[in-house]
Amino acid sequence: MAADDCYIVAPLASHTHTIILLHGRDSVAKEFADEFFESQASDGRTLPEIFPTIKWVFPSSGTRQSARFDTPMSQWFDIWSVENLSERPELQLQGLRESVLSIVDVLHKEASIISPECIFLGGISQGCATSIWTLLHSKVTLAGFIGFCGWLPRPEDISKGSQSQATRGNMSSSILGIEPTSPFDIDAQQKDPFATPVFLSHSEDDDVVPVGNGEQMFKALQQLGMRSTWKTYQDGGHWINEPQGVDDLVDFISMYMKR
Repeated sequence: MAADDCYIVAPLASHTHTIILLHGRDSVAKEFADEFFESQASDGRTLPEIFPTIKWVFPSSGTRQSARFDTPMSQWFDIWSVENLSERPELQLQGLRESVLSIVDVLHKEASIISPECIFLGGISQGCATSIWTLLHSKVTLAGFIGFCGWLPRPEDISKGSQSQATRGNMSSSILGIEPTSPFDIDAQQKDPFATPVFLSHSEDDDVVPVGNGEQMFKALQQLGMRSTWKTYQDGGHWINEPQGVDDLVDFISMYMKR
């Protein structure tokens, strides 16, 4: 995926912030964006209506061969089982490496337009799984991270990386096998991705990604010292709970837009 290969929804007013969101497996950028913008808060408004100064960027994963289903499909990386993340973990690495580097390129492009502290990154499902590793690799503090119905690829490696500052700072290199990205044009205080606040939400009736996977991700990020918010809802399926989940997301974005 090239940095230009994104579906972009321009702000309705003067641009102050950007949110980059990655779609899930077997989806595409525009489809995800269209459905995402149908979600409504308690007052009936959609997210573009609530945040008219936000630019929305939806990257596209393209297609990759699925080992389990023996067919090409839209996915950021291959995976054998979401229910059992430790099953055939080697399938994940190549796609994760390539996708992380591609999304870092998207981050760099947006950071040439607006400050990284005004950029949110995240995604749903496999898009959440990919974007959290992108953040950890990015060497930059963002306005926030947003994850829906997600999980953490290679969680055991994250747990090891939480043991020391030195190990933590080199996780993407040692685990994904890719060198840290070149620094953004920012001061030293903005070069710590672990200072990025995190919002994670998951519905208990999600029949695609078990809610326990999301909770495991939340606990792992806490171990890394990240300011993480974890929200669960009784219903909502493999999507964003309405309206409470949207309200909670609005509160999170509003809080960190004002920093």
